Amino acid sequence: MRYFLALLYMAIATSCSSKPDANNNSTQAATQYQAKDTATFAGGCFWCVEASFEQIKGVAEAVSGYAGGEIKNPSYQQVASGATKHAETVEVYYDPEVISYSTLLDIFFTAHDPTQLNRQGPDYGPQYRSAIFYRTEAEKALAQQKIDSINNAGIYDDPVVTQLNRFEKFWIAEDYHQDYEEHNPNNPYIVNVSRPKINKVKKQFADLLKPGY
Repeated sequence: MRYFLALLYMAIATSCSSKPDANNNSTQAATQYQAKDTATFAGGCFWCVEASFEQIKGVAEAVSGYAGGEIKNPSYQQVASGATKHAETVEVYYDPEVISYSTLLDIFFTAHDPTQLNRQGPDYGPQYRSAIFYRTEAEKALAQQKIDSINNAGIYDDPVVTQLNRFEKFWIAEDYHQDYEEHNPNNPYIVNVSRPKINKVKKQFADLLKPGY
């Protein structure tokens, strides 16, 4: 549910939590990216997170989907209800010889506010929580180091609430969610909510941008 900035965006029927349901394509395996390492992050609306990573060199693809929930093959409509315990999640398929997992973590923590519990800006509910789905104990330890560093530096007034969860399953979201920012650049939600986050990453990691970005 979106509540923050609701008065500003009352006319936005196409916001991330009001999209109609579509056929779920989560049974499709991202086989073309299996040669790359994979990182899995949840940081609010997946449109924002996906586009933030897509612009980074070494990222072969960022895919929107769902993770951390209790039911198999969830639809967007089910996840948006908040009842499935899934989070809107992005899988990042990357080349570790070009970009490290540590740098991906830095980008993740830049692309959203990790101190917001079960929400992200105007998006409210457990499906918008901040979470890192680690695959190895090394990834978990590195993520915890980043969290401790952010807290110790006093970057935010509140402590980081990002969950560290062992990766279990990623369900690919419906086709219309993939590359949503690219296909819908004038969508009011993209302009007012997603683009500032994407541009923040672009500014902070300017030396890591792909050509054309």
